[in-house]
Amino acid sequence: MAERFDPVELELFSNRLVAVAEEMGTVLCQAGFSPNIKERRDFSCAIFDAAGGMVSHAAHIPVHLGSTPLSVKAAIEAMTADSGDVIAGDIMLLNDPYSGGTHLPDLTVVAPVFLAGHDKSSRAGRARRPFAWLAARAHHADVGGHAPGSMALCTDIHQEGFRIPPVHLYRGGRVVRETMELFLANTRVPAERMGDLDAQVAALRSGDQRLSELATRFGPGRITRAMKELQDYSRRLVEAMIKELPVGEFSARDSLDNDGIDPQPLRLSVTLRRRGKRLEIDLRDCAPQCRGPLNANLAVTTSAVFYVVACLAGSRVPANRGMMEPVDILTTPGTLVDCRFPAAVAGGNVETSQRIVDLLLRALARALPGRIPAASSGTMNNLTLGGWDVKRDCHFAYYETVAGGAGAGPSGPGCHALHTHMTNTLNTPVELLESYYPLRVIRYGLRRRSGGTGKHRGGDGIDREIEVLVPATLTLLADRRQEGPWGLAGGKPGLPGRDTVSSGGRTKAIASKTELQLAAGDRVRVQTPGGGGWGRVGRKVAGKKKRG
Repeated sequence: MAERFDPVELELFSNRLVAVAEEMGTVLCQAGFSPNIKERRDFSCAIFDAAGGMVSHAAHIPVHLGSTPLSVKAAIEAMTADSGDVIAGDIMLLNDPYSGGTHLPDLTVVAPVFLAGHDKSSRAGRARRPFAWLAARAHHADVGGHAPGSMALCTDIHQEGFRIPPVHLYRGGRVVRETMELFLANTRVPAERMGDLDAQVAALRSGDQRLSELATRFGPGRITRAMKELQDYSRRLVEAMIKELPVGEFSARDSLDNDGIDPQPLRLSVTLRRRGKRLEIDLRDCAPQCRGPLNANLAVTTSAVFYVVACLAGSRVPANRGMMEPVDILTTPGTLVDCRFPAAVAGGNVETSQRIVDLLLRALARALPGRIPAASSGTMNNLTLGGWDVKRDCHFAYYETVAGGAGAGPSGPGCHALHTHMTNTLNTPVELLESYYPLRVIRYGLRRRSGGTGKHRGGDGIDREIEVLVPATLTLLADRRQEGPWGLAGGKPGLPGRDTVSSGGRTKAIASKTELQLAAGDRVRVQTPGGGGWGRVGRKVAGKKKRG
């Protein structure tokens, strides 16, 4: 039996592996082409063991990281489907939500890591089993489809953009020209897409180099044992965390405003049950999948659960495959949280995922009163503007998620203007936005007093107004416009969001899920929800002043 690592040594290996993933992200950011990658940092990188189990990831985008293991699994199955061999230098590309992906703009590249002299077969250049796997996922601002930005109000996956099942982007270190050309022919901004895809490949190569250096320094067997022990350690810590939860059932209900096609709200429901050292998350009573694009596949739902478990476990628990081993997710196929082909899914990844987190936290607030914060904005406020850039004589596609207010908690007020929960991106700086796109920012600041009141006040949302300088297509995918984010422990809800378009001197309210054609000079204004308040405001009791 191999000698176990002591706690200090295991912590060092954990940080070494995280550093590899972080460096992959730095390379991707620096090499990226589009503002969505270079400025907003809408990407994620992770490391997986030889069997495809997640070992470590950087602190990137939660909605990406919890779902990436299914992409890696799909890529491995596709690579080994024929001969069972994987060639050094192979890179797989995918985005199909029904073959390991999440939604179409998220392109994932997956590559094996081989070490010199490690597990070689008799055939030169081949190996029976890689030492590890690497993945880099990035949100591309346009992958074709019905409208610029590929985040439109569609009713079918075929309308949303170019679907890519797991296919080879590189074979043996050489680009597969047909794959690249086919993809670039189906996007409105091919130069941008090629630049961002090249940056993802550069991130994989960086990770390969750093993992190989670690294996050279410590030995492949030692690294492999560290990966396994880190996963076991995380599992044990999460089991211990689950055992601290009270016994019983803890339920919560919520609803999305609508799907943009039909007006009725979409029911979300969960029941949490502790069964010994296991946590059961029952989502079987959620609404049937909808006609609009708010459907989440199981990968996205798993990502939301992974995030909440990570929040409960805390930073002391390494985030890897072991965290989810004691967690059972129950869903009904064909529902909003486990949709079936050919449901549209663009908003499930960005909107429904956020609300699943809210739902789980609301149920946990019943189990752990005094520990859970009020609801944050509960929407990513996805704004896309696209059209023909007259000056550059080419298409453009601007995509951004607009932050909102964070929910207040027992320890203090919520933060203002923050990307919360499943998104961890930055904003696009005004100077870069105006220099790169035919757009002008008219207004950008806090939406004052939009956070819910309470002992601790919820954070304020954002007030952002953009003018288009050329005719453009606007698509908006947002939520929390009917009811504001809920407060907790007597705190009041935050203000719901509000969206308007100004044209020809007139301003009108628009639906939170909409697609419009704008003329040059028109303006779109997005006012995002504030976070919920926490705790009751203390009352002052009037009384007579004592004498003496």
